[in-house]
Amino acid sequence: MSQFGAPRGRTCSRSPRSRTLRSVATLTSAVLAVTVLAGCSSDGTEEAPAAAQDNAPAARAKVADGGTLRWAVDALPTTLNSFQADADGTTARIAGAVLPSLYTLDGRGRPQLNPDYLESAQVVETEPKQVVLYKLHQQAVWSDGREIGAPDFVAQWRALSGRDTAYWTARNSGYERIEKIERGKNDLEVRVTFAKPYADWKSLFTPLYPKQVMGSPNAFNDGARTTLKATAGPFLLTSIDRKSGDVTLARNPRWWGQTAKLDSLVLKAVPRADRGAALAAGKLDLAEIDRSTAERITLALRDARAGRNGAQAALAHGPGSAIAPSKALKSWALAHGSDEKAEEVQAARQKNQKAVTRYATEQDALAGFVVRKSLEPAYTQLSLNGESGALADERVRRAVARAIDRQELAESVLKPLGLPATPPGSHLALAGQAAYADSSDALGNQDTKEARALLADAGWVPGGAVKKPAGAKDGTEAGSEAEKAKEKSKEENKEKAGAKADGSSTDSKKKADTASDEGLYIVGDDKPADTGTGPGRAAHSVTKPDRGVAGAYAPLGTAAPVTAPEAAQVLGKDGKALSLRFVLPSGPGSESLRAVGDRIVRMLDAVGIRTQVTKVADDSFFKDHVAAGDYDLALYSWPASAFPATDARPIFAKPEPASDGSLLVEQNYSRVGTDRIDQLFDQAAGTLDEEEARELVRQADARIWAAAGSIPLYQRPQLVAAKAEIVNAGAWGLAAPRYQDIGFKKAESSKGAERNR
Repeated sequence: MSQFGAPRGRTCSRSPRSRTLRSVATLTSAVLAVTVLAGCSSDGTEEAPAAAQDNAPAARAKVADGGTLRWAVDALPTTLNSFQADADGTTARIAGAVLPSLYTLDGRGRPQLNPDYLESAQVVETEPKQVVLYKLHQQAVWSDGREIGAPDFVAQWRALSGRDTAYWTARNSGYERIEKIERGKNDLEVRVTFAKPYADWKSLFTPLYPKQVMGSPNAFNDGARTTLKATAGPFLLTSIDRKSGDVTLARNPRWWGQTAKLDSLVLKAVPRADRGAALAAGKLDLAEIDRSTAERITLALRDARAGRNGAQAALAHGPGSAIAPSKALKSWALAHGSDEKAEEVQAARQKNQKAVTRYATEQDALAGFVVRKSLEPAYTQLSLNGESGALADERVRRAVARAIDRQELAESVLKPLGLPATPPGSHLALAGQAAYADSSDALGNQDTKEARALLADAGWVPGGAVKKPAGAKDGTEAGSEAEKAKEKSKEENKEKAGAKADGSSTDSKKKADTASDEGLYIVGDDKPADTGTGPGRAAHSVTKPDRGVAGAYAPLGTAAPVTAPEAAQVLGKDGKALSLRFVLPSGPGSESLRAVGDRIVRMLDAVGIRTQVTKVADDSFFKDHVAAGDYDLALYSWPASAFPATDARPIFAKPEPASDGSLLVEQNYSRVGTDRIDQLFDQAAGTLDEEEARELVRQADARIWAAAGSIPLYQRPQLVAAKAEIVNAGAWGLAAPRYQDIGFKKAESSKGAERNR
């Protein structure tokens, strides 16, 4: 939900029925993992997540007391209010450490009652209304000493219900269903009555903010952006330093649960591209990293085990490895010569030596880290914009999907990392979750023949891009005039000499019988990683090709000119070639995404679908293109959710026309949806039978597959660099962090070391 994923922040519709995700999804790094739910598979057997956690679990008794851990984040938070539109991953991380979470997630992503805040929570009545009774922990207090209680629940409900427009909320899912909240038998009981049944009631009041934040629009809109008047977690928010880029959390002295192992937790804003250097410089202890940094750490560990130091490693695989002995000797000779090039060569040698030295130093430092890896609770998808153009036709969307080998794409991303590479079979759940079922059969697997058949059925056929010459007749008209041509043959023979003298008339007839090359893009189609020739070349440009001078040589790598028979193979309809605009981010952190895009381009070429790849700046990719609908194809990620009936509803809701003629899409950026899908989501959210809700969600997913508006490709990899002595932290997979358990492993005593020998 980097590599690009779901949006950082969100673009929300302003319609009354607007529903948005409970947590913010992120771009570029990119997905803030929203809660996920695991359980039994559809056949009743327990199904494990696709990849296990990798976070160095350790019993609290083996974790040292004290210390400061520096943890990388993408940026400082723009707000501390998780319910505002610009909340991001850092907002969520702070909230998880300093605010109440009534339910947390276990290793399978199942929401579990959090005993630090609740003694119990259950549905106590279903008729005439659903009533949930919360019994709060007797010692649960805010940092100002006030008990957590019903007033906090009431304030949050009123702020997020959507009834008071003075609150600038990004989402209200579930809160609008509440009819009233009241005190129970005592101050530790909270009774929540719903106006209509709500299956996902466990999603509410996490995080829970104090009434000082939720009690007034001013406090909600502005006050909670930069500070929190009260908190109630294992840590306190002590400072946000905009200059240094640090957020400091300190151990909470009023915390009634198990004491946090760390004295403090410092969240440091470090761009992903700079994290390798920051780790090596000793500025970070824990950081999510990209593949290139993970590979460097792996090399550093391998070299350390082999007894090679950083300098030797640099010669083996660093900047110095590309220098052959002969080149080194030549460079030395030039640098020590007397000609004008000596100074230039000396500067280049010094620059290279600095790079080698820096690499060697960094590799020595990186050997103190390990890479922990799992799969994020998020998947990368290919989105097909069905609002207009060729993709408005479901047959074309299905053809695109059938042309793509999802298994190949998943393996290209995950297999080199040693992670499971099974493509997701659901838009609404991931392997291991209770609602998961592989519904991809509703669309079908990769099948080139079927993709071409679908395109042909939609009218996109070989030669369809070739415009008829002016005055050309179709087959019926030509046949009806065949007899007339025979009758005139004698007269034409008699006038043969005259016809030779006036050859222009005959030449024009021959030209009329030859396929026009107007509209064909003959040499080069600017597709990434595709410099081949042949019928796979694109047909985009309307510029007539320059045939050049006879006998001249084209530049090396120039594609051969497309001949008329080859042009007839380009898929088209009514004289227009089938070409789709594929928008990809251009930033340094999205190389993997662009590589996947290149593979998709080649797969679509194989069935006759041409693409125009447009690379755009990272900061405009989602806002100006995906959310705005300015694309045909795009790659981004969505997080999985423990509550798909609520959280996935706006992502796949059928777009509705607005009064001004625009389209209200909520978060359905593919602009593809049906009334039936909406109905299934509503039914799933409104039943208190958990198995029935899961079955309804699976039915909705099958219809989403059939509509072919988005194609899940692979679950996103999660790579985390950690100092080897850090425990209970790393790649959590489907689970949520337990902040009070994170720390540094205790040093073994001499007796313990002797026993382990």
